[in-house]
Amino acid sequence: MPDTSGPGLALLVVLVIAAALLLSALAVGVARRRARGAPETPLAEAAPEAPPAPPEAPPAPPPAETLPQEAPPVEPPVVQVPPEVPPAAPAPADVAPVEAPPVEEAPVEEAPEPEAPPAPPKRRVRGIGSSLARLFKGTALTTQDWEDLEEVLLRADVGVAATDRIVTELRGRRGVEDGLGALRDELISVLGNVDRSMHRKPEGLSIWLIAGVNGSGKTTTIGKLAGQLRNEGYTAVLAAADTFRAAADQQLERWAERAEAQIVKHAPGADPAAVVFDAVAAARARPADVLIVDTAGRLQTKRNLMEELGKIRRVLEREAGPPDEVLLVLDATTGQNGIAQARAFAEAVDVTGIVLTKLDGTAKGGIVIAVQQELGIPVKLVGLGETIDDLAPFDPATFVDDLLSA
Repeated sequence: MPDTSGPGLALLVVLVIAAALLLSALAVGVARRRARGAPETPLAEAAPEAPPAPPEAPPAPPPAETLPQEAPPVEPPVVQVPPEVPPAAPAPADVAPVEAPPVEEAPVEEAPEPEAPPAPPKRRVRGIGSSLARLFKGTALTTQDWEDLEEVLLRADVGVAATDRIVTELRGRRGVEDGLGALRDELISVLGNVDRSMHRKPEGLSIWLIAGVNGSGKTTTIGKLAGQLRNEGYTAVLAAADTFRAAADQQLERWAERAEAQIVKHAPGADPAAVVFDAVAAARARPADVLIVDTAGRLQTKRNLMEELGKIRRVLEREAGPPDEVLLVLDATTGQNGIAQARAFAEAVDVTGIVLTKLDGTAKGGIVIAVQQELGIPVKLVGLGETIDDLAPFDPATFVDDLLSA
């Protein structure tokens, strides 16, 4: 049995290992040549003495460090566009953007926006024309028609005396074709062509004394008067001589702020004549153009209050002369009660004019005609709302037109 130990066995092992290494090296070389497209070298020429190689295994990929230095040119990868397309980038600075030529279209003419119609002037009284339309039909009025006309005028508070005068004059006319026009002329005639301007001294301090019962709109009228004076470039001082009504001075103070006027007041319950005395001195010192005096709402049945009103007038006459205006504020909605109020105030002070308030909210505006006919006191101003500008001069023709409207 041969000896398998010693140098012979070691040499055999070395040869086997060397043969295995040689075969591996050849396999690597073949793989490289295949990658470069070079023809394969026959195994017989590379290793003539080596035993036949085992079946060829698929070549393992070469390590990274063994890749060839000169790789074939690789095309740049295609970048996929993300699903959300970002906004288009602006054109380069040196390239002007190309604008598409405008499409010529037929011009479209836009209709101009209609201008808002001007606000209609505020009505000075609710009309009674609808009640008169059936009476004046172009034919002669019957006895019943004349009675109906009297009733319509009385319901409008024209008053008994003025109604009798108007109907008598109309019935005495002959051949009148326009009965409604004749009635208009007669109403304007009753109102008369009298001075309805607000009197004011050309120089120095003017005094306007305002009277009226509580709730007639007296304090509001004072604020509106002060606002008109401001708009005309005059300065006004308000005297809060209504010391009896709670918070009357506070109400007047708010109106003074709106009209940018100054106010003189005392503590509640103070002597009204003392307030007027201080107000005259203050108005002269500032100086002011007009002093407007507010007074308490003195009912005609309270004689002591009427006497107090007379005292205020005497103080004014002593300190500044007779008032330039003594205005009586009447609520048009009170109807014939306004006549009784006007008579009582006229006895206490010399009333120079009427301010008729709330005339736009009543169908009894005929009180204007009744006051003019029975007392001879002209209506100078009419209140048509609650804002500071809702005070207008009284115009007889405009008033009658409103009264006879439908």
